[in-house]
Amino acid sequence: MSIKIVATNRKAKFEYFLLERYEAGIALQGSEIKSVRAGQVNLTDSYVQVDGREAWLVNAHIAPYDKASRFNHDPKRPRRLLLHRREILELWNAVRQKGVTIIPVQMYLKDGLAKVEIAIAKGKKLYDKRHDIAKRDEERELAREESRRYRF
Repeated sequence: MSIKIVATNRKAKFEYFLLERYEAGIALQGSEIKSVRAGQVNLTDSYVQVDGREAWLVNAHIAPYDKASRFNHDPKRPRRLLLHRREILELWNAVRQKGVTIIPVQMYLKDGLAKVEIAIAKGKKLYDKRHDIAKRDEERELAREESRRYRF
C-alpha cells in the first residue's frame, strides 16, 4: 500500500483543535486527477459541507491541467466526498454543534486513488494559539541547546 501525500493544510493544526479524523474518497474529473497527481492542489481556506445525505469539499483549489484544452475543469468547483452513510450522519451530527466545522487536513494518493483526510474541528481561541506558539518556541530553543551541547 503506497501513499503519496499531495497537499497538506498546514494551518489546520494551528487554527483548530482536530477532534476526529476520517478518510474520504473524492469524485474527480479526468483533468483534475492529472493535476492532483502533479501535486497542484491547495487546501487552504477549504472546508467540508454536509447536507445530511452527501458531503462536499468546498473551495479546494485544484489547478487546471495544461494539456486538457477545452475539457478543463473549474479550479474551485465543489467536489463530492465518498463516505459511508454512517460517517456522513456522524459528521452531520457533529456540525450541528456550535463552533464545530469539518476541514480537510491533507490530500494524498493511496494505491492510485485520490483520498482526503478530513477532521471534525473546533476553532481555537487567541490564547490557545499563543500557547501553541510559546510551546513551539520552547521546543525549538531546547533543540538548539541540545545541538550546541554535543557539538565539538
